[in-house]
Amino acid sequence: MSSKPRKKRSIESWVRKKIKPGERKRLLLKVGEGFTGVGVQLPLMVWRGLEDGPVLGITAAVHGDEINGTGAIRKLIQEPPFELKRGALILVPVVNIMGFERHSRYTPDRRDLNRSFPGSGHGSLTARLAHVIMEEVVARCDFIIDLHTAAVRRTNFPNVRADMDDPDCERLAAAFGAEVIVNNTGPDGSLRREACRAGCPTIILEAGEVLKVEPSVQDLIQRGLTHIMAELDMIDVADDLRPETAPHQMIVQGSSWVRAGSGGFLTFHVGPGETVQKDQPLATNTGLLGKEYETIVSPHHGIVLGMTTMPAVSPGDPILHIALPDTRKQFRSLEKSVDRIEDNTLENQVRDHLATSITVVEHSLDEDEIEIIGTDDM
Repeated sequence: MSSKPRKKRSIESWVRKKIKPGERKRLLLKVGEGFTGVGVQLPLMVWRGLEDGPVLGITAAVHGDEINGTGAIRKLIQEPPFELKRGALILVPVVNIMGFERHSRYTPDRRDLNRSFPGSGHGSLTARLAHVIMEEVVARCDFIIDLHTAAVRRTNFPNVRADMDDPDCERLAAAFGAEVIVNNTGPDGSLRREACRAGCPTIILEAGEVLKVEPSVQDLIQRGLTHIMAELDMIDVADDLRPETAPHQMIVQGSSWVRAGSGGFLTFHVGPGETVQKDQPLATNTGLLGKEYETIVSPHHGIVLGMTTMPAVSPGDPILHIALPDTRKQFRSLEKSVDRIEDNTLENQVRDHLATSITVVEHSLDEDEIEIIGTDDM
């Protein structure tokens, strides 16, 4: 994605408060006004290293109910696992502060902030918030990591989303160390896409559920951020203290949602992060009194990137999101690597934790009594 030439703003003097090397300052940034006319302020922290270097922005809760990243940033502030040697961090635990206060994905005018960038200083409430974020945060950063979760009643297996045609985005995505990287530029109006257009390479992490701070996801985020800051030479990490990363990293160009064929109540046969083969049973759909309606099978070889946590479904509801390897060989390599992951690794801890939001049982239905549904292979 081509970026615009830009004039980067300095962090040395922000809201008339001098931030010296080695200092951490908590700031309140005015981002708008509420219905009462009282100003709405956005809390953030600027943390400067002792030496010059890149400015890394870490943002969360662009959707106001996606707070796993909020918890990770707060932990980074309260219990920093490293000494910041070079550069600076701009830490924004909640971007959509007005949605956050209402436990809502959206802003009070019912707009999606992550479809409203770069915004406008004279537009809607949401457009004005987006404009302030672009002018006051993005314009001061050299790189941004934006932390997200799945939407309501869904969970996401951790995956990085990045424009892998951009060398800087590719560098960030590879350094983070997630098992799956989804290669795309992001939707129009998203913070990621518009920040990249403005000349600030940005990637996002999708992991976990809304309205939760999940321990294994926090650990994975902290590990990934540590890797990125080491890659950017912002921190010194000895080789023997560098956190381990995933045993594999698969870049996928596409994904596919699998949908329910009829209404009913689901019993799942796979969990987040599992590899699945074409025609493998994913879920059984029954009536409330146990009558079997269908077995939903995988239309592809792939890895479960996300799934619903709500077992009651209507016809056509999306139930599983499958990341699609480019080739059968790539899938087989991934499958073998996932099978070899040891139980005590963070990767399997994340899988086990995310699976607690659903019940997974072995498939054992009589195929003569059900209808098998699916679509063509990739």
